Amino acid sequence: MKTTHQGRFHPLFVSLGLALTLGASSAYADSSKNQWQDQAKDAWIDGKAESMLMVNTDLNNFDINTDVEQGVVILTGNVDTELDKSLAGGLVRQIDGVSQVENDLTVSQPASKAADLGQAVVDTKVSAALKTSLLLNPDISGTNINVSVEDGVATLSGNVKSDGARDLAVLMAENAQDVERVIDELKVEENA
Repeated sequence: MKTTHQGRFHPLFVSLGLALTLGASSAYADSSKNQWQDQAKDAWIDGKAESMLMVNTDLNNFDINTDVEQGVVILTGNVDTELDKSLAGGLVRQIDGVSQVENDLTVSQPASKAADLGQAVVDTKVSAALKTSLLLNPDISGTNINVSVEDGVATLSGNVKSDGARDLAVLMAENAQDVERVIDELKVEENA
C-alpha cells in the first residue's frame, strides 16, 4: 500500500529544510559579524598607524600611505633614507593587532647621498664645536681663527699671537671628536 501526500510536504522534509535554512542564515550572520569586526579592527589599526607616523617628527608622513588587510599593514610611498623606511616599519609593527608589516616604501635618496648628508651634518657639528672651544680658550684668542671641516679633515686658518697658541689650537683640533686629520694654515702675528 502506497501512501501519497498531495499538496502537503512530508514533516521530516519540512523539519530538515527549516534546520538547514536556519543553520545557513546563522552561519551567514556569524560570518557577516566576523567580517564587520575584522574591517573595524583594520580601520582602527590604519588610523593608529597614520597617527603614529604623523606625530613622529623624523618622518614626512605625508609621503607615506598605510593600508591594512586582516591585520597586515602595507606601507607605500616615499621616504628620504633607508633609516626612515626602517623607522616607519618599526613604529607600525608596535601597534596592537598588527600581525605583519609589508614595508614597500621607496627610498628617495641613494645610500651614498644619505651618507654624504650625514657626513655634512657631522662636519658642521665638529666645526661649530671646535670654533667655540677655540673662542673660549683665553690662551688662544680664537677670534682670528677660521675653522672649516670637510670629510673629517679640519682646516685651521687665520692669525694667532704666538707659536704656543698655534700649537694649542692644532692640538685641540686633533683631539676633537670626529676629526681625522688637521691642516694647519695658521700664521703667527705679534699683533693678532
